[in-house]
Amino acid sequence: MRILAIVLALMIALLQWPLWIGKGSWLRVWQLDQELAVRKTQNGKLRERNGALEAEVLDLKTGTDAIEERARNELGMIRPDEVFFQVLDSRKLASAASSVALASAPLAASAAR
Repeated sequence: MRILAIVLALMIALLQWPLWIGKGSWLRVWQLDQELAVRKTQNGKLRERNGALEAEVLDLKTGTDAIEERARNELGMIRPDEVFFQVLDSRKLASAASSVALASAPLAASAAR
């Protein structure tokens, strides 16, 4: 009788093996659930990005506001009736002037000869 109990316990353990450790085990299901959650988060971010790109493409196809904005920002274009003011940083202006002075110094010395 004792041997029969051991055999039955062993058979139950063998039947439980795939459930806990095998290919379709609970551990594998838990890992796949974690991976699925990560993928869903990534897909949500990509959907948002695609929606923004789609809206920009639609705006570029139908509206002139986006085209005008890009022309102003990227190409520096202005309308004929507008006045453009460029504000320079004094530090950049001073460094540009000193570099121009240094570059033109050899030319002035050679012209004096």
